Amino acid sequence: MGLQIFSQVALTCKDPIATEKFYSKYFGFKRARVAKLPDGDQIVFIKMADSAFYLELFKAKEESPVPPPINDGPQYPGVRQLAFKVDSVDGKLAEMGGDAKITLGPLNFDDYIPGWRTVWVADPDGNIVEISQGFTDEDNPPPL
Repeated sequence: MGLQIFSQVALTCKDPIATEKFYSKYFGFKRARVAKLPDGDQIVFIKMADSAFYLELFKAKEESPVPPPINDGPQYPGVRQLAFKVDSVDGKLAEMGGDAKITLGPLNFDDYIPGWRTVWVADPDGNIVEISQGFTDEDNPPPL
């Protein structure tokens, strides 16, 4: 099998600039490319520092047909949330201040993984973003 790298998630945004600022300020993304489209719109690619992962930001052309997600994300098929690991959930919330629109938590999951703690916030478009600390891989997960 040839090269395979998970590279990006595309987000359709009410205000791509506000979305870009949110992910740049709090999660270390930097503008990597702007593709101008024939209709005058543009696609903005922002890249997570020291990785090959991008968010591809498109301007919304219509309103959402479903209500914004709540808690830890939608329960129907689709993308439930974007997630980021941090050293400290409380530290990240303090850094974000009023920009941390908490939808659920913070919650402790010590019963499942000792030290695992998570909070969910909404980005400027209402997408759910999970911020967690202490998650570790299982040494010998059960086979498929």
